[in-house]
Amino acid sequence: MIKVAIADDHQTLIDGICLRLENDKNIDLKFFTNNGRDFLKKLKNTPVDIAIIDIKMPKMDGVSLTRVLRAEHSDIKIIVLSMFDQIDAVRKMIDAKVNGYVLKTSPMDELVIALREVYEGNDYFDDHLEGISELFNKREKSEKSKLSQTEKEILDLIAEGKTSQEIAEVRQSAVSTIDTHRRNMSHKLGLYGKGELLRYAMDKKYKFD
Repeated sequence: MIKVAIADDHQTLIDGICLRLENDKNIDLKFFTNNGRDFLKKLKNTPVDIAIIDIKMPKMDGVSLTRVLRAEHSDIKIIVLSMFDQIDAVRKMIDAKVNGYVLKTSPMDELVIALREVYEGNDYFDDHLEGISELFNKREKSEKSKLSQTEKEILDLIAEGKTSQEIAEVRQSAVSTIDTHRRNMSHKLGLYGKGELLRYAMDKKYKFD
């Protein structure tokens, strides 16, 4: 039995998924929430095998939720269910190490197939995603100089509006270390004006808006 949970702020969609899964004897929908923060609260008492998550949600979005799940619940597999079909959105979630990506515009059976494939240990990406083959065959270079994984993680925290002090607390490092990373990122990306790094981080976080 595949234990599944959903985080999506569109209740109508959740109702549709519930209706589709209720007659599937191999899938057990344990719970659903409308944001990532509530998802994590429910997860404490109800373990699941697969999380189905939207990207944009209130309180905690799919990017942030994925980061927490990967850090604290690495055994849970993650399938993105989103309206965003732009390659930038897909790339960001692949970088966050999701196991699958299904478009909301695809038939509901596509999600069911994804659940089964991912549960078996395979990755599953919707065939309707334009450019997905090219993305896996050839990962493009980043803008001016490739950021390290640490810098990407700090950039995501900057996009959430966190200060260097707050980022240091999250990453359990010195504030001076975070400031050094900020300077290095600004140099790599050619961002030298006050507030430019924050604007860049916000733009990259939801570049697919």
